[in-house]
Amino acid sequence: MNATQLARARTGDEDAFRELTDPYRRELEVHCYRILGSLQDAEDLLQETLLAAWRALDQFEERASVRAWLYRIATNRCLNALRDSGRRPQAPEARRAEPVWLQPYPDVLLETVADPEPGLEARYEARESISLAFVAGLQHLPPQQRAILVLRDVLGFRAAEAAEMLDTSEAAVNSTLQRARTAFETRLPAADRERAALPASPRERELAGRFADAFQSGDIDGVVALLTDDALLTMPPEPLIYEGPAAIAEFFSVVPAAHGFDSFKLAATRANGQPAFAYATAASAGLFVLTLEGERVAGITRFRDEGFMAYFPPGTAPSWPGG
Repeated sequence: MNATQLARARTGDEDAFRELTDPYRRELEVHCYRILGSLQDAEDLLQETLLAAWRALDQFEERASVRAWLYRIATNRCLNALRDSGRRPQAPEARRAEPVWLQPYPDVLLETVADPEPGLEARYEARESISLAFVAGLQHLPPQQRAILVLRDVLGFRAAEAAEMLDTSEAAVNSTLQRARTAFETRLPAADRERAALPASPRERELAGRFADAFQSGDIDGVVALLTDDALLTMPPEPLIYEGPAAIAEFFSVVPAAHGFDSFKLAATRANGQPAFAYATAASAGLFVLTLEGERVAGITRFRDEGFMAYFPPGTAPSWPGG
């Protein structure tokens, strides 16, 4: 901690405050995104966190680092937001799956500031902890469990640090963490599944490119040939899940085909550390995010644009092969 910067900030020096907090802005936004599942809400909560920190700077007792203090504020702001039932639009009643509120997070924002080095208590890699499957799984946990699992298993804060942030006891943190782990790990993909290609590697680009080419040309058989036997098509917050190549092929032959595949204008991008492509038709726009497993596509997640596409600037991602 820079004592001079802190002293200047306490006198009302906004530049000094920015020097203290700017190194943590992006990681705090990602933290809020993991807990809330929404990029737009995460951005709002980051601003609320910084404003609260500015107003409470005189109360900062320096028992913890500035980073830990900011995480305390951000985590509690997120928990308050989750308790506010009016903050989320109500999803339709589930029929085949529990509805979940989820938005994609653009890789271009992840690249601006490196993910922080996790503490010794962390159980998950940075790449895994931003994936759609990971963030979607978090959204099914109660707020307190969600926050504690992220603080302990993703960021690696010690139990005592998490307890201080949440104004509770170490025993309560440890008990809640065990319940969260049990519930959460049943929602993650099996650990022994074949690893996907490295992000942005030639192998990943080639597979994603084949998928995009088949989709744009209306080659449903070509799309199906790329899918794993248990591939899933989901469309948060809609509760429907299309499972397996046959069900996904039927969906594509009815819904996208009704618009005409040639009406889809695709643009390559990345979200949540995964290959993706933006789409636009005369009627709608949004994003398809691919989950890869080995040489196959194990998941397709479609998001309708609800304002988040503004965070995916054009020209920031390479073209697909042959595109």
